[in-house]
Amino acid sequence: MVIFSVYVVNKAGGLIYQYDNYVPRAEAEKTFSYPLDLVLKHHDEKVIVSFGQRDGIRVGHAVLSINGVDVNGKNTADGKDILEYFKDPANYPVSIRFGRARLSSNEKLMLASMFHSLFAIGSQLSPEVGSSGIEMLETDVFKLHCFQTLTGQCELFDQNLKSALEVAEKAGNFGAGS
Repeated sequence: MVIFSVYVVNKAGGLIYQYDNYVPRAEAEKTFSYPLDLVLKHHDEKVIVSFGQRDGIRVGHAVLSINGVDVNGKNTADGKDILEYFKDPANYPVSIRFGRARLSSNEKLMLASMFHSLFAIGSQLSPEVGSSGIEMLETDVFKLHCFQTLTGQCELFDQNLKSALEVAEKAGNFGAGS
């Protein structure tokens, strides 16, 4: 088992600590001719694929670079809007690298508080009295574990949190390349 990230959330749902062992996942690079046969759109300060999966390029992948030059959010290195750049036939052929963009700090805060809300709803709706809520969410790609402290507060050096992290360390190394 590989641990990709650790989020510590307080009882109110605020993100206290976050560790991200980011290793870029498979990225796809392809050279396109005019017109571009993918549908791209602006989303959260990024340009993402909204339609047209092919050759390892998936819906939700972001444009990471154009002709080997990294992009800055939704703009090219020289400040032009990426979507406007792709509309100009003079810019073709163009080599575009796609992949999963890193989460912004705001997205990490949103995900942590959203999971806290799901946890609270799960413990409230459980038919069992005194339910501990969500302990694990499992998908075909990853498992999301939730560890609780006895005090109800997640302090970084709390003994219960420390033992939970020790269990996680024993289960496997941190990072995808491990």
